[in-house]
Amino acid sequence: MSGTRTVQVVVIGGGQSGLAAGYHLRRLGVDFVVLDAQSTPGGAWQHGWDSLRLFSPAGYSSLPGRLMPSQPGAEYPDAAHVVAYLREYEKRYQLPVQRPMRVLGVHRDGELLRVATDSGTWRAGAVISATGTWWRPFLPAVPGSGGFAGRQLHTVEYRRPQDLAGQRVIVVGGGNSGAQIAADLAHDTELTWVTQRPPRFLADDIDGRALFDAATARRRALDEGRTDTGGVASLGDIVAVPPVREARDRGLLKARPMFTRLLSDGVEWADGTRAEADAVIWCTGFRPALSHLAPLQLRGRRGHIATAGTRAVDEPRLHLLGYGDWTGPASATLIGVGRPARDAARAVAELLRR
Repeated sequence: MSGTRTVQVVVIGGGQSGLAAGYHLRRLGVDFVVLDAQSTPGGAWQHGWDSLRLFSPAGYSSLPGRLMPSQPGAEYPDAAHVVAYLREYEKRYQLPVQRPMRVLGVHRDGELLRVATDSGTWRAGAVISATGTWWRPFLPAVPGSGGFAGRQLHTVEYRRPQDLAGQRVIVVGGGNSGAQIAADLAHDTELTWVTQRPPRFLADDIDGRALFDAATARRRALDEGRTDTGGVASLGDIVAVPPVREARDRGLLKARPMFTRLLSDGVEWADGTRAEADAVIWCTGFRPALSHLAPLQLRGRRGHIATAGTRAVDEPRLHLLGYGDWTGPASATLIGVGRPARDAARAVAELLRR
């Protein structure tokens, strides 16, 4: 595509959030397009490590309108199963996805917004940004990191334990990604697992549904000015999926506190204790991938875009979807994105009618 096209709504991002938005826009009869930088369907799920699994059963990990089928022999589906589900979902609802198409910037253009891409320009009455966080991994500033002679990887770069077999590996991060990757490496490497605080494992009979409930309760409490969430879990808790449970029960997931600095050949703790390492894997989370919105100049002092629900406070033609609790409870999850996607689509349709 080249030149300029005009639609009512441009959705930026063809992963789970963009597809959920497209589903609701389709139901509302809105003329829209989904622009996806990836060359194939599946969003960030295409790029996870080999053993990555959902931490909720398939039936509780579905986008609106279509239940995810169970994966034979697996209580918790793997990433390939999720990719296949997203591919089928996109096809089932005939969502108008253009790929690969990378968005370079969103600009104000009179009554419309102008979306510049690497293969043409779109003009729209509203934009839903659903680019997620996978493309912006966060690495903490740790003294000595520049002098470490071994490999440093983020979650996004880790693939399989065979790549590090026999090596001394330090995994940093006490969330679900850190626990899953530590469990993945526990059998083939000399593993040290490091966390900011002691890891908290959910009971074995509780899965990711509890985290969704906790996020919903937390959002409701904040909206009502309360500090109690009433949830049975917090978002920092670890779901004991089978590989994590097995490694934990064998005593292979014993976490140490966070080290204070990196050395050329390892790490050092505050008490002077040291550990040698060939590789450090940073399972330290992500930040919203929002560079394409920079021309709108919406970020505050801390780089945060103020929102009311999913709507950008200072640009009502823009909605943000799937970046975490600030754009809807658990909106970065398959099960959680449906409701804020519905709300965003309805708000956009109402704006267009006005």
